[in-house]
Amino acid sequence: MDVFGDFTGRVVAAVEALTDEGFLPAGLDTSRVVVEPPRDASHGDLATNAAMVLAKPAGMKPRDIAEKLADRLTAFEDVVSVDVAGPGFVNLSLSDGYWQAQLDALVRAGGDFGRSQVGAGEKVNVEFVSANPTGPMHVGHCRGAVFGDALAGLLQFAGFDVTREYYINDAGSQVDTLARSAFLRYREALGEDIGEVPEGLYPGDYLVPVGKALADQFGSSLKDKPETEWLPVVRDITIDAMMAMIRADLEALGIQHEVFFSERSLMADNGSAVAATIEDLRQRGLIYEGRLPPPKGQLPEDWEDREQTLFRATEFGDDVDRPLIKSDGSYTYFASDIAYHRDKYERGFRSMIDVLGADHGGYVKRMQAAVKAVSGGEASLDVKLCQLVKLFRGGQPVKMSKRSGDFVTLREVVDEVGRDVVRFIMLTRKNDAPLDFDFEKVTEQSKDNPVFYVQYAHARAHSVFRNASEIYSDLAFPIASPGADGLSALADPAELALIKTLAAFPRVVETAALVHEPHRIAFYLHELASAFHGLWNRGKDLPQLRFINAEDRASTLARLTLVQAVAMVLSSGLGILGVEPLEEMR
Repeated sequence: MDVFGDFTGRVVAAVEALTDEGFLPAGLDTSRVVVEPPRDASHGDLATNAAMVLAKPAGMKPRDIAEKLADRLTAFEDVVSVDVAGPGFVNLSLSDGYWQAQLDALVRAGGDFGRSQVGAGEKVNVEFVSANPTGPMHVGHCRGAVFGDALAGLLQFAGFDVTREYYINDAGSQVDTLARSAFLRYREALGEDIGEVPEGLYPGDYLVPVGKALADQFGSSLKDKPETEWLPVVRDITIDAMMAMIRADLEALGIQHEVFFSERSLMADNGSAVAATIEDLRQRGLIYEGRLPPPKGQLPEDWEDREQTLFRATEFGDDVDRPLIKSDGSYTYFASDIAYHRDKYERGFRSMIDVLGADHGGYVKRMQAAVKAVSGGEASLDVKLCQLVKLFRGGQPVKMSKRSGDFVTLREVVDEVGRDVVRFIMLTRKNDAPLDFDFEKVTEQSKDNPVFYVQYAHARAHSVFRNASEIYSDLAFPIASPGADGLSALADPAELALIKTLAAFPRVVETAALVHEPHRIAFYLHELASAFHGLWNRGKDLPQLRFINAEDRASTLARLTLVQAVAMVLSSGLGILGVEPLEEMR
């Protein structure tokens, strides 16, 4: 059961009762009424803003409404006290029995506890990674990959119908450069001394196997052909090889996309998909021929003061209208991006999320404008920008990778510290905050290492089960809850505080899903682990609070139920993040 949903329903019912009595006017909108934890735990277990948000539309003082609501809410048997604070906040304290019943419901729900239907099956497209297929993924891609996959997992847990999508940027000049770089390695594989890789080509050793594969397949037959003949062949083979490498890198992180969408497909038949998109917008009066004012400050080298085909992006919240066709007649990247998001809309997605690097900040408004335009306002786009990751080893910056030529690869990081460590640490900061990743700190076994601290809590819970089995050999885990009455032994403030933290999980899931912030799950798991470790340590000083008491089976069952609940929620939360919940740590 969702505690906050339960009491929101009770508060709304109280408002409706006061309306029926004539105290409140009819037709009040209760959609902004919320029940949440009070900022100060000393104020109680729950707080509601109902009186505050209803006062103005009701034409009444919030405190007058709050006092009437307090009278109504006091009547519930599981409400110990109701206080009106400040101008009209209503704080509630609940009985121990209520929290014990919540623990019983949690254990009975098992792995489904915290799952939500707030998504109501809505289709959501989460596009993430979408790295240019020009080499192995680097640590910058890693953060966006983990964030996107965790966000998709979170949305699925909250009841959304999620599609993970990768946009392959395989139509730009960078893939021609990639093909030329691979052709150089092809010549090298044939025995030619290529010397230093020329500036402008990709220098990494990762293209050496591609060059060898080309030599094995074609021998020397490509060597004397003109570029117009060998480049398309080499380009296709090299892109396929790079995408296989990228898929393997993603697999190392436990990530699989349902859709890989090729940019080149938009350019097929002379860019018919892009042309159709522009024509559709033109028919709706959103395309015109005009001139753009020069950008402020120093003019870019490629600035052209000319009449061009423009999209009316400013009508949808952008800062300036955007060009769609270059001076050479080819389409701009933005034109392709509009066509791509139009394709998403036509595939039935009304909710789209793009996960991008921090250097794409200028992309946000224009693409949100484009999605509004192509969907007639039916679809929305949320762009999540992931800040840089800085790598350290013992506080010192990590040097670049020889394999890549100029960056540290994702695979090198995963191979050294493990998938679970990488995934969890990448979610210990909000996506738009910089993140430092120190190889030594993320693998140390201490409470200062968040992934160890959370994993250890789950492993510690399972160690309790193993120890309990040695004393009570008839116990089989998972155990059945003894019921709310059988949990009455859980009355210590630390035990009740742990139950309250567990009960907050459904609210954390829904909130995190609705604001697209999976790091909230990582933060919550750390808070839960801290409460559990604290209770463990409290048992060292107070034997009556130890989880296992050979002389008192009833209290042992109650505390084992609490430990089991901790393990269940930690497992569910780690599952959302794509991290394996360990049962033993060595």
